[in-house]
Amino acid sequence: MKRKFNIGSRGSRLALWQTDFVKTELEKRFPEAAFDVLVIKTTGDAILDTALSKIGDKGLFTKQIETALLDNQIDLAVHSLKDLPTTQPAKLRISAVSERETANDVFISKNFQSIEDLPPNARVATGSLRRKSQLLHFRPDLEVVEIRGNVPTRIEKFLASDLDALILAFAGVHRLKLDSHIKQIVPTRIILPAVGQGAMAVEIREDDSEISEMLAEINDQSTEFCITAERAFLRSLEGGCQVPIGGFAVLEADEIFLEGFVGNLTGAKIIRHSIRGNKREAKRLGETLAEICLKKGAAEILDEARKASEKSVSEVV
Repeated sequence: MKRKFNIGSRGSRLALWQTDFVKTELEKRFPEAAFDVLVIKTTGDAILDTALSKIGDKGLFTKQIETALLDNQIDLAVHSLKDLPTTQPAKLRISAVSERETANDVFISKNFQSIEDLPPNARVATGSLRRKSQLLHFRPDLEVVEIRGNVPTRIEKFLASDLDALILAFAGVHRLKLDSHIKQIVPTRIILPAVGQGAMAVEIREDDSEISEMLAEINDQSTEFCITAERAFLRSLEGGCQVPIGGFAVLEADEIFLEGFVGNLTGAKIIRHSIRGNKREAKRLGETLAEICLKKGAAEILDEARKASEKSVSEVV
């Protein structure tokens, strides 16, 4: 009889695609094991009429799944890495990350070819403060409009609206074969991606050596180096979805090039800096970049953003 493992996942099309990807990779390598998917509804899935930044919870898309993991209802959990808080609950850890998809955001529009092509005062939809801050920094004339929902829902809402453009992550659009809607892959010089964007993470119980050994077979080490640096940067800044922070690392031979962004909600104040370092020092590299940004004034910008977000949360509650 096959040894059975339960995989926890959100129920969106993208989450299930990602979970099926991990499941298939494990089945290829371990045909003697059986893997079942258990769909778990998270806070972020349940609250669809409020901006993520106004809900005030870092584990919006992960908390209930992590609880199931701690309660032994599931053996592993598949997440979009960008949704996973930089500090795991006690007794849990990230055991594997996938090879990263293109990390950039994409520009979707019915009438325009790029962000640069948008007319003055165009209306652009996004559910991300990180995107909003950088968009307004690049084009202060734009009106940024809040949009919620999973990837297909956001695209459907946009197509049925009179909005001029929509910004999403390339990875989600591409994985769901919705590339025909993409007009521009947004350069990172305009919008730096979210930390971990484009990668999937598999979370397990800390003491589960059996599944840990299995997941070592599908872990992408190059991606692991990059996301270690990015997540150390974010963790050091104590960032979440309530503050505009971006971080993106690229591995070049044995060297990591790491770039970070911190901005206020209007895009009027931003700090952007980059550093290089050995991949074996990935965590320290992220911490160093955070220290540099803090010395450049990131603390004041983040305090301002957090206060604005906290005010929004209290108004919602």
